[in-house]
Amino acid sequence: MKKSMKTVLPLLLALMLVLTACGQKAPNQNGAGAGTGNTPAGNGNQQELKKLKVGMVTDLGSVNDKSFNQSAWEALQQLEQDYGFEVKYLEPKSDADVVPNLNQFVKANYDLTWATAYTLADAVAQLANENPDSMFGIVDSDLTLPNVAAVSFKEQEGSFLVGVIAGLTTKTNKIGFVGGMDIPVIKRFEAGFREGIKAVNPDAKLIVNYTGLFNRVDMGKSAASTIYNDGADIIFHAAGLTGNGVFNEAKERSSKGDKVWVIGVDKDQSLIFGDDVTLTSMVKKVDEAVYQISKSLAEGNFPAGKVTLMGLKENGVDIAPTSDKNVAPEVLAKVDEYRQKIINGEITVPEE
Repeated sequence: MKKSMKTVLPLLLALMLVLTACGQKAPNQNGAGAGTGNTPAGNGNQQELKKLKVGMVTDLGSVNDKSFNQSAWEALQQLEQDYGFEVKYLEPKSDADVVPNLNQFVKANYDLTWATAYTLADAVAQLANENPDSMFGIVDSDLTLPNVAAVSFKEQEGSFLVGVIAGLTTKTNKIGFVGGMDIPVIKRFEAGFREGIKAVNPDAKLIVNYTGLFNRVDMGKSAASTIYNDGADIIFHAAGLTGNGVFNEAKERSSKGDKVWVIGVDKDQSLIFGDDVTLTSMVKKVDEAVYQISKSLAEGNFPAGKVTLMGLKENGVDIAPTSDKNVAPEVLAKVDEYRQKIINGEITVPEE
């Protein structure tokens, strides 16, 4: 009996090892085991997406404007990383370059061509009509064509919230706004900001300056200097690259002991310009919109022919998550109160 057991036990052990190995999950074709890979947010369909070619044309600013152009480009870079999309951008140097730049992507058979600004709408409309089989995306536009996906934001809602912050933080009761071009999208920023200030501090005065351009840092600095000299201690800018000049002026003054603030726009600009002068930022999630709409083309549900509208309720605008560094807790509590009222429809923020 002892001899039989010595023979059987090794056989049983070998059989158990075989059964255990068979029960393990086989590695995928890339050699990675279950649960590995670069899939973002647990999206198991990552490798099933078609690898699109996506081009982007900026406005007359720069792709490194630390604002909306940069946000859009970062979204495309993320798609390249996540799904292997082929992405490229072009920067027009003048209005005459816009159509040729857009057309360069069309002629190269890119799957999707983005335009990052309202000011490019006419060029997109022209090429979309001339090339009905080509797909386009445009930011800050209500353009509705069968082969164009437009995305627009309720900038006035996010601007209302930073207006509340400015109105409750100012010590001089004078607050500034520097806009780029006097166009509907920028007027929405101004209108929301004004209403937010008025809601909490009706005695505060708003000083407004439109530079007329989005790509002139020197003009932004000059506008900020004038407004600060008029007694303002906070300036909100919605001016793209021009707005960098507002930060430059604020930094110069702060270095000399003159405590002034800037409210950034589009991105969390405290990460770029520092907490010493950035009170908060009105975050406009251009990156999220460009990412999701581009991805939807690969998934077969591209929202062509309509405008995707994003406000507070759609998580398209808000204040920067770092706002608690410089904004008082009681002020942030008031912001939360107004945010919920806007989402619930108790407050409708005007667009102009």
